[in-house]
Amino acid sequence: MSEYEGFRAIVTGGASGIGQATVLELQARGAKVAALDLNPGSDAGITQITCDVSDAESVSQAVQQAAEILGGIDIVVNNAGIGARGTIEDTPDDVFLSLFDVNVLGAVRVTRAALPFLRQSDAPAVVNTCSIAAWTGLQQRAAYSTSKGALQALTLAMASDHVREGIRVNAVMPGTAATPWVQRLLDSATDPAAERAALDARQPLGRLVEADEVATAICYLASPRSGSTTGALLAVDGGSHGLLPIPK
Repeated sequence: MSEYEGFRAIVTGGASGIGQATVLELQARGAKVAALDLNPGSDAGITQITCDVSDAESVSQAVQQAAEILGGIDIVVNNAGIGARGTIEDTPDDVFLSLFDVNVLGAVRVTRAALPFLRQSDAPAVVNTCSIAAWTGLQQRAAYSTSKGALQALTLAMASDHVREGIRVNAVMPGTAATPWVQRLLDSATDPAAERAALDARQPLGRLVEADEVATAICYLASPRSGSTTGALLAVDGGSHGLLPIPK
């Protein structure tokens, strides 16, 4: 029997990047998975559901639909998120509010809608995709870092609130990952190849984090085998937030 056989999972932002990698990894391990996304993908054999995490009604309908298709929900992966560049001086209020609405309240709305199903599960788990931006002062990331810092705090609060119900809540903290979003930023540079080389060089391991590496960490935190792990913040960042190697 595979690790996740009989488990039902929903993954927001599941159509691309870390979310898509997580959907595929969970499915490969035996779980039934629904990918919730504002722009659903077309992967064969994966349940795709339209979901705007910034809209409570959209979330409620999508979670209910997923539960009906899957036969319940055991695992929630709150992965949907957006980013923005800028300091507090050049980032308007509406950008701060938009990031908070998606990156923080999105996780609130989805988990809140899924709670009735999680409470019926024998091994319920929630995993939030946070970021090392919650730990590290990154330049030109004021609004993004603020939202991820709030998501980190929310993870711990949720873990405490629901621990007596047996609902485990953890977060994965990725560093800069090789995702379509990062690639779009690189493509907009004057010299994409040089920009990518410089970005790689800033990582202690000399390369970006791969989406499937983050997905593997998410699967660990969601697994019934990690039943004593809750309120954990697991870094998958190549050492970026804690190491400062001497440049070669």
